[in-house]
Amino acid sequence: MTDAGPAPVPFQEFVLKVHSRCNLACDYCYVYEMADQSWARRPRVMSAEVVRRTGERIAEHLRDHGVTEASVVLHGGEPLLAGARRLEHVVTELRRLAGAGTALSFVVQTNGTLLDQDMLEVFRRHDVRVGVSLDGDRAATDRHRRRPDGASSYPATVRALDLLSGPRYRSLFAGLLATVDLRTDPVRAYEALLEFDPPVVDFLLPHGTWTDPPPGRSADPASTPYADWLIAVFERWYAAPRRETGVRILEEILVLLLGGASRVESVGLSPAAFVVVETDGEIELVDTLKAAYPGAAATGLTVHSDRFDAALAHPAVRAGQRGVAGLPGACRACPAHQVCGGGLYPHRFRAGRGFDNPSVYCADLYRLIGHLARRVAGAPGPPPAGPPDPATERTVPGPAAA
Repeated sequence: MTDAGPAPVPFQEFVLKVHSRCNLACDYCYVYEMADQSWARRPRVMSAEVVRRTGERIAEHLRDHGVTEASVVLHGGEPLLAGARRLEHVVTELRRLAGAGTALSFVVQTNGTLLDQDMLEVFRRHDVRVGVSLDGDRAATDRHRRRPDGASSYPATVRALDLLSGPRYRSLFAGLLATVDLRTDPVRAYEALLEFDPPVVDFLLPHGTWTDPPPGRSADPASTPYADWLIAVFERWYAAPRRETGVRILEEILVLLLGGASRVESVGLSPAAFVVVETDGEIELVDTLKAAYPGAAATGLTVHSDRFDAALAHPAVRAGQRGVAGLPGACRACPAHQVCGGGLYPHRFRAGRGFDNPSVYCADLYRLIGHLARRVAGAPGPPPAGPPDPATERTVPGPAAA
C-alpha cells in the first residue's frame, strides 16, 4: 500500500443490499433517481451463493484483524421484498460463518410498508433491529414517499410502526429516518415522528452535490435554509422538559463539541469503517456516492474473488480514514472542521474538481454547529465571523465556499 498515513481501520459495518428493487417510488432516492443507475443491471435479490461468499469474506476480514464485534445492515432497494425466510437465512448463515467467537448484530432499514407480524417474529427470534423511514405526518410523507401508482405509503407504514412500537417488538425498534424537506414545518415534522415514540430520529440532508445542488441550496453562503430548519428542531428538542427521543445529527454534533468522537459519517473525523455488498456480490463504497456520478461507488472488486482488505486500500476509503489530512484545504482552514469533518463525502462533489471541495452544505453546517456551540454554552447573540479564506488567510463573513 503506497498511501501515506496511519494503518487502515478494518471494516466493522457491512451493508448488504439484499434486494435491489423497491415497492415505493420516492422522488429523492439516490439509488433510482440520481446519477448512478447501476441498480438496473443487478439481480433483484441476493442469491444464497452471494450470501455465503459474503459471510466467508466478513468472517475472514474480522478474523484477520482481530475484530470480535461487527454490525450488518440489511438494505436495498427495499430489503423486506426479499421475504422473511430469505432474510432469516441471511442472518443465520452470516452468524454461522462468523463463528462463536464473533458477535454480529443486525439491523434492517425499511420503508415499513411490508413489515407485518410474521416478519417481526423472524426479527424477534434472531434479534434483528428495525429502522423505518418516514418523513413526518401524512402530508410530508406523501410529498415524496409514494407508491409507483401514486398511492400513499403512509397508512401501511403507520400500521407497521404501531406494531413495532408495541410492547412485544419495542426492543427491536432502532429508530426513524426522515429526509429534511424545507417545505415541511420542522417542528411539525419532529412532533409527528414523536407520536411513534422512537428511540432516536435521524434527520438526513437530501443528497446533492455542487453540480446538482439539493432543493433550496443556493451558492450564497449567507443562505442557510437547512441549518435554519434543523435549528428549529434543536430548539424544540433541547427545550423539552424531559428527553423525548434522541436526534442523531444534533447529538453527534454536541458530542463532538464536547471533545468526543462521532459515530456517523455525516459529521466529525472518525475513520469510515463500513463497506457495501450489492446483490451480485460487487463490493462498493458508501452507496450515497451514487448521487455524484455513474460508477462513483464502484471499486471493481467482488466477494467472489476479492478480500475486503482490497477495498481498504481504495483511495476513497483511505481518504475517509485520514482525518484532517483527508479534508480539502478550505475545510482545514475552517475553525469548525473538527466538528463538521467536511460533511458527508458525496456532498463534496463538483464536476471537474471531484471531491476536493467543502460540502455543498458548508454554510448550513457552519451555522448549525455555531448555533449549538453558543446555545449549549449559554452565549446568546450573533454567530462569530466565518472561517478564514485559505487564499488570503483573512476572515470572511460566512462559511467557506467551494
